[in-house]
Amino acid sequence: MNLTPTEIVEYLDKYVISQKDAKKTIALALRTRYRRMQLAQELQEEIMPKNILMIGSTGVGKTEISRRLAKMMKVPFIKVEASKYTEVGFVGRDVESMIRDLVVNAISLVKAEHEEASKEKIENYILNKIVEKLLPPLPEGASESKKDDYQRLLSHMEQRVIDGEMDDKIIELSFDKIHIEFNDTGLPPEMAKVQESFSKIFTAMNKEENKKEVTIKDAKVLLRLEASSKLLDMININNEALKRAENGGIIFLDEIDKITVSSKSQTRNDPSKEGVQRDLLPIVEGSSVTTKYGVINTDHILFIAAGAFHLTKPSDLIPELQGRFPLRVELESLTEETLYKILTQTENSLLKQYEALLGVEGVKLTFEDEAIRAIAKLAHRANEITEDIGARRLHTVLEKVLEEVSFYAHEHSGSEVVITSELVHTKLDKVVANDDLSRYIL
Repeated sequence: MNLTPTEIVEYLDKYVISQKDAKKTIALALRTRYRRMQLAQELQEEIMPKNILMIGSTGVGKTEISRRLAKMMKVPFIKVEASKYTEVGFVGRDVESMIRDLVVNAISLVKAEHEEASKEKIENYILNKIVEKLLPPLPEGASESKKDDYQRLLSHMEQRVIDGEMDDKIIELSFDKIHIEFNDTGLPPEMAKVQESFSKIFTAMNKEENKKEVTIKDAKVLLRLEASSKLLDMININNEALKRAENGGIIFLDEIDKITVSSKSQTRNDPSKEGVQRDLLPIVEGSSVTTKYGVINTDHILFIAAGAFHLTKPSDLIPELQGRFPLRVELESLTEETLYKILTQTENSLLKQYEALLGVEGVKLTFEDEAIRAIAKLAHRANEITEDIGARRLHTVLEKVLEEVSFYAHEHSGSEVVITSELVHTKLDKVVANDDLSRYIL
């Protein structure tokens, strides 16, 4: 987590083209969180996160920036749509469920880290269990020579299991019956506790062992789950996860404009919209939320809200909620040049993905530079003529260009297919020029 704002922006540049202002704003917000954690406890409590409101059309990189950041920083992160929540009294998910989702995500993150740290113990547990089935232990009173022979045989067998030579062998394993766990984060804590009680009852009723014949390859997977449950301290993991979610959690609240009511609107289509905003307010301001793993305080969770705001504007949010998103950043619409850079300069770009996919069929796919520029130009024109869906337009345009090549790829195995600008124009010119066709196909 100790990355400078410059390093954060450099990382994001590999995956998101342009949007410098948005990258800088988020990089600073994350660096501020690191700085806060280095301060004395009393001062830490006083420093609140600077929540961010990102404004921009769909497909310009709002979600991608946040997703890549969370992956890089290895912090608890969830993306939720504001439009799927309802205010208290309506049927649907309550806003507190996003905090419970964040805790579940944090537990998965911390558990994975502990599994990695205990990798050697887990691997030894799996190996010992499998070898015990393949090579029963010596009876008591065996001679020293027998013990030496057994030890050599044991070492040899262990190496064969590690190398995968025994993967096809069948062994019988005994497992405890699967623990039935309810983990519906959309339920209120009271209902979750009731379901947890039922889970414990069912577990107690199913204590008998479950014997199963499996290949050693499958046994390695099944025993890994068993090893994790026996070797890891889940209480410690849950406590650490709660702290991690409280101090480092990020919630990306997408489509916040969908719960905004335009000031010009005479009547509201959905009377629960402002209700959702009012329910969101205490969560964003800072409150305590009860989860099945414990109580979590939301004071220092970073909220990044995003919306296109085509029909509404940020000032249509209720004033109290506006004040909780002090950092505003507007993302630029994508130009023809930006679309070209997205295709050529990003890590694992769409072109690289298609080249790899057709490489499976033995086809070497090559794009001429003029063809890439034509794709960017026509995608930009399609965005201007129809709805502007940003970089997502590249998916539909490329799929249309490569449709025939991809369909008959198996017939061209071992050959090279070059995508030229002539091919691109042949496939797309008529579609883009015809407004009705463009709306239907692209």
